[in-house]
Amino acid sequence: MTRHDDGDVERTFAALPPAHGRGFAQTWWGQAWLTALEGTALDSAQLKTGRRLARAGAVGAMSVRPGRLTAVVRDRDRTPHRADVLLETLSPGQWDRFLDMTVERAGHVAALLDRDMPPHLVEDAADAGVELLPGLGDLEPTCDCGAWDHCGHTAALCYQVARLLDQDPFVLLLMRGRAESSLLDDLQTRGGTSHAEASTAEGVDAAEAYAAGDILPPLPPLPELPVEPGAPPSLDTETPPAPGIDPAALEFLAARTAVEAYGLLRRALQGGADVELTSAQDAVRLAAGTPGLEITDRLAAGSGRGREGLAAAVRAWRHGGTEGLSVLDEEWQPQDETLARARAALDSAWDTGERPELRARANRWTVVGAPVQLRLGRDGRWWPYRKERGRWQPAGGAAQDPATALASMTALASMTAPSSAEHSPGEGAL
Repeated sequence: MTRHDDGDVERTFAALPPAHGRGFAQTWWGQAWLTALEGTALDSAQLKTGRRLARAGAVGAMSVRPGRLTAVVRDRDRTPHRADVLLETLSPGQWDRFLDMTVERAGHVAALLDRDMPPHLVEDAADAGVELLPGLGDLEPTCDCGAWDHCGHTAALCYQVARLLDQDPFVLLLMRGRAESSLLDDLQTRGGTSHAEASTAEGVDAAEAYAAGDILPPLPPLPELPVEPGAPPSLDTETPPAPGIDPAALEFLAARTAVEAYGLLRRALQGGADVELTSAQDAVRLAAGTPGLEITDRLAAGSGRGREGLAAAVRAWRHGGTEGLSVLDEEWQPQDETLARARAALDSAWDTGERPELRARANRWTVVGAPVQLRLGRDGRWWPYRKERGRWQPAGGAAQDPATALASMTALASMTAPSSAEHSPGEGAL
């Protein structure tokens, strides 16, 4: 750290290593810094150039002092350029208000000492008339390359400074006009507590905190369910993916994860229970999200179903989730009581002489003379199936009675003649 004759303090940071395969800002305040840059720059191509230079490690040692950032940035041909970014410092009155606000809330001091800048600190400062984070147009560029707006050199400097801010928010406060040491000294003077005391202050006894639970205000109501799942960020960047990473597959997984999280939240708000999926079931869930052909083939292989089997499983999933999938996969023998109820349901569903002839095997009843089948689920509901190209395929959602399940296919009137392979040993007429 260097102190100038005019009383300003300068900090110099060594050049940061290349940032391949990672974002420039991980903290919310670092991202707010980049928003101030990206929301102001008029030429998006210059921003891309800046990201490319920053990722390549083309930004040299960075000088940070009140109101100014400075670094030498080298072009791809190694030509050096001095880049500066100016930021207005806070006035003495603004600093007084910031210090008064901070000492009134011990949590703010503790957060700064932990190199953290929680949103409520920035919000409280704004309420006091002090804007800590830069807004649109606050980052003023100047570069010896002659550009009047943000060029690739000043943009690269801003991207690297975002990484510094992630590590230490005092860098932002220095740009606003106050060095860490003098700022903490002023906080100590106003608060009457040393920094060591602030960092080692005793907490609240656990028993007291627990006992206070009955007098605390109630929790706020749960947020309303969003209209639809959120969209994950795009991975379409100029950075090549790491070996073994498929960006398209990763984007698809992120989108399906957002949909699944939305469903979990909806069921939680409605008081429903969640079912933990097996790997094979989860592969079907993902395939139901209509991925590309390459991803579908990978899911088909991973689920052990093959492409045709996965297509049938996806249809079952869309009709009934895990229950629909179980009906597709499981053939089980109903107990006598369950079988009697099923037969009674079949008998009562049609008038005398109108019921189609059915042949039963286990929990599956096939319509004689038609490629149509009813399957009884373990919960007592009926699922319609149709034979297509020699395979039984789910044809609709479950119904409480068999007639409704058959009617859901709207196919009884146009059923094709059965093949000789419609029945197999073990089937019996009902």
